[in-house]
Order: sequence, then structure tokens, then C-alpha cells
Amino acid sequence: MSTRAVLQNVRVFSFFVANGREPPKLLRIYRPANEMRTKAMFMMPLPKSAPECSRRQFVKTLGAASIGWAAALPCLSAESAAAAGKTRLGFDNFSLRAMGWKAPRFLDYAAEQKVDVMFFSDLDVFESLEEDKLRDLRKKADDLGLQIHVGGWSICPTSRAFRKNRGTAGEYLSLLIRTAHALGSPVARCVLGTREDRQTEGGIEARIRDTVQVLKAARTQALDAGVKISIENHAGDMQGWELVNLIEEAGRDYVGATMDCGNATWTLEEPMRNLEVLGPYALTTGLRDSAIWDSPDGAMVQWTAIGDGQIDFKAYARRFAQLCPQTPFVLEIISGFSVSFPYLKDEFWKTFPKARAADLAAFVAMARRGTRREPYKAPEGVDKKIAEQDYQKAELERSLKYCKEVLGLGCKA
Repeated sequence: MSTRAVLQNVRVFSFFVANGREPPKLLRIYRPANEMRTKAMFMMPLPKSAPECSRRQFVKTLGAASIGWAAALPCLSAESAAAAGKTRLGFDNFSLRAMGWKAPRFLDYAAEQKVDVMFFSDLDVFESLEEDKLRDLRKKADDLGLQIHVGGWSICPTSRAFRKNRGTAGEYLSLLIRTAHALGSPVARCVLGTREDRQTEGGIEARIRDTVQVLKAARTQALDAGVKISIENHAGDMQGWELVNLIEEAGRDYVGATMDCGNATWTLEEPMRNLEVLGPYALTTGLRDSAIWDSPDGAMVQWTAIGDGQIDFKAYARRFAQLCPQTPFVLEIISGFSVSFPYLKDEFWKTFPKARAADLAAFVAMARRGTRREPYKAPEGVDKKIAEQDYQKAELERSLKYCKEVLGLGCKA
């Protein structure tokens, strides 16, 4: 775009802002033959009453309007973002679990952070599940240029993590699908359970079968709603290949994966290998870094902010864009504590009877490269709740900055 054209567009933008009117929408994305670049153009004539704009005025106006302009950018669709060579960026509300915010406040914060996707991973974040209230929330997200992703908890009726407060597993999944549809979410994220389910009668394979039955009963509703059910590898419940088996058994036409590279370390998987397995199935994500180090009984794992751990996220982001270019890079930052995985003890393997040696070897190699991390501790003399809130915000915002500035992620960066 020429300087003259840019000045013309800024004059149009300035005219509408100065007169308290809504600026025209950004209409066109084009791709030059020799490079990939996204450019927004105002495709309308300059109002006669618009003031002349010198170069100095242009710079001043652009600087003053940049924050509002960026927030007003429409949310690119998955297809448009992929075509423009961009990976959409977002975060999960669980990253700021200490804040106690409801969905509207999260949307405002997401707009402030200039992300593309706001992932609500539990239904309790919504003030109401009535359809008209959800439509209002969807409109707010649209106005802020955000896409909503919706998630919930366990849909396995025999999981130790299943909660009966919202009815049966089938009723709960139906509610998730209806909520996702009302909010324009392309996914309804669910989980099977946690690593404790590997210790239940029949092991994780029995829990997978029970989950598949619930999924198949919801197939018609999901397809009619245009919502895909996205099952997460969650809290050590399934290794990547086990989740793939679940998805294939249920049906890829309406079921996919919520890929979590942090949770992969809780099933003794190296995150890059987990990406290779789950990437082609990933509909949405929950991502963070991890630090792993040797211990007398096996290994310790501590999740961290993006860029603070051992995952090579430059390589991860490149491969991510190849395997799942339309999938958003959603951060779920959980950090500050470590968990022991005593894989050198015989009893540990009773819950992983079909673990693969190559996966373990890659995990062990990662642990041997790691160093011990200290857990987070609130500063002395500071209110613990406020300290935890400040810590979570700092961890998330540092991660978002890394993703934008180092990895080049996001359509609004």
C-alpha cells in the first residue's frame, strides 16, 4: 500500500473516530506473489468533511488510535489465519484461576492482551447458561474481535473425576454442546479424567470404552450443531496414542483432540513426540512449558511459563503450524509446583501396561538434560491471595509476550 493510500485510510479512520461513529470494517486480506503479508484496507471513499492529514498528523493519529484499532480488528477465521501464514493465539481462563473473574471480564482482558481466542474451560465461568445471555456474550466477543472456545470437565461416567452436579455424563455433554453452539465455539472440550483413572478396575482402556459410548450417543447433536467434541489428554489420564485410539473409535467426523503438551509430561511423553501424535487430531490446545529433572526414583516435572522450561518452542511452533495450521495456540499456564514420577519402581508400571519404550527413552533423555526447579512461594508479608493473582498474571503475560515476540504467533501482535 502506498503512503498516499495509507494516509487516505487514516484520514477516514480519524474522521469516524472524531465524529463518534463506528469506523468502517476491515474488508480485505490479500497475498502478494513474492511474500506472505496481511494488510487491511478501508474500501470506501473519503467523506467530504474529513480533514487533510499531514505526515506529522498521520503519525500522531496512528499512535493515538493504535490500541483501539488493534482491539477492533475482526477475529480471523481459522482458514483465513492459516492462509495468511499466522497461528492464532489465545489463553485458557484457568491460567488466571485465582482472579475469580466471570466471562465478560475475561473477554475484556483478552482484548487488552490482543489475543485471538478466549478459551473458557469450565461452565462455572458463565454468569448464566440461558441462551439469550450466551448470545449477548457472543456479541461482546465478536465486537472485541475474539473467538470463544468452550470446555468442561469429565464425560466418563466411571471416572473418579466425574461430577454429578449437572446430571448424567450424556446430559452434561449435551449441555456443553448447546453452550458451545450458542457462543459460536467450534469445539466443546471435555476430559476423560485424571491419572487416578489408570488405577481403576479395567485400567484406562475400560474408561476409554465408557467415554466412547457417551460420545457416540451425542454424535447427531454435535453434527447438527456444527460443534466438534474435543477430548483433552488431561492430568495424566491418557498418552497421546491412547487418545488417538479413543478418537478413531468414536469417529473423527465429530471428535478430535485438545492437545496439552504439559499434560504429556505427566504420562512420561516428550512434548515434541506428543505433538507428532496428536497434532493431526488437534482442534484446540492448552499449552505451557515444562521442566523435567532426574530424581532418585525417576523424575520430577514442574510446569512453567512459555520459554522458562525445556521445550524448544521455536521448533514446536514451526511443527505445530505444519500439523495443525487452523488450530489456535492456546496457553493454559499452570506453574510453581513439581510432581514426582517414580518410574524406576516396579509398581509404577502397573498403570502403564502398554507403554512404549521409545516414548520413555525420549522422556528420560529430556529429564537428564534438566535441572532442579524451586517451587513458587508467596513473598513474606504479602496477602497470599493477591500474591497468587499477581503471580498468575505475570506468568501468563510473560508467556503471551514470548509467543508474540519470539515465536511470531497471533494475528493482532
